[in-house]
Amino acid sequence: MSLDRTDQVALVTGGAAGIGAGISRMLAASGARVVVADLDVDGAVALADELGGLAVACDVSVLDQVRAAVDEAVSTFGRLDVLVLNAGVDSGFSLEQFDEVAYRRAMGVNLDGVVFGLAAGLPALRADGGGRVLVIASLAGLAPVPPDPVYAANKAAVVNLVRSVAPGFAAQGVLVNALCPSYTDTAILDSWRGMLASIDWPVMSVADVVTAAGAVLESDAVGEAWLVQYGRPTLPYRFAGIPGPVRDAMRSPEA
Repeated sequence: MSLDRTDQVALVTGGAAGIGAGISRMLAASGARVVVADLDVDGAVALADELGGLAVACDVSVLDQVRAAVDEAVSTFGRLDVLVLNAGVDSGFSLEQFDEVAYRRAMGVNLDGVVFGLAAGLPALRADGGGRVLVIASLAGLAPVPPDPVYAANKAAVVNLVRSVAPGFAAQGVLVNALCPSYTDTAILDSWRGMLASIDWPVMSVADVVTAAGAVLESDAVGEAWLVQYGRPTLPYRFAGIPGPVRDAMRSPEA
């Protein structure tokens, strides 16, 4: 797919490595000026230098740092057109061996980081007539993950957050979608590799996810959770509808 984002500005959280770095490179190749926001400052600087972009130190679990990253993107390049909320971590524990510090970190990065990114990014995106937001969620947001229930919980929250805010954002010219990749060859997968190999589960490349991300950013979809699964086309996940109320059942016997 040939994308053209000449003169646009994109900010990618967790942009120094893995999927974030792949998306940063894809956006830069399409002509965008890319802001690489990451806790790994050295990695962010190296990639930003490669792409002719800007590196910003950012812990996405801290609202002021997310706001500062958006402000720096706008003050440096004059606008913001694309926001990719990619930063993520696994929890690294089970509820049987609960670790509150790790829990707060996982929820802070995976859920708070998206909430803060949406809140901080909307005014800047809206200021220039609208833009695109892509939230990198996970297959874990659509299906149970017994070995890491906290990761599944925050990714499920992210998916429903996107679906909930998307109509209001779209009314302001900002199209928000979630991408839900299956197991992908990044550092976050390291603790899962043995299990996946034992069941012969195919692992996607970062390039597979980047291609899907580019397609979603070019679409006119609103509030979709796009499933990226090995060997399958990238399509919006179809959620089962919720039955509505039966109004007669709510009437009192005297009515």
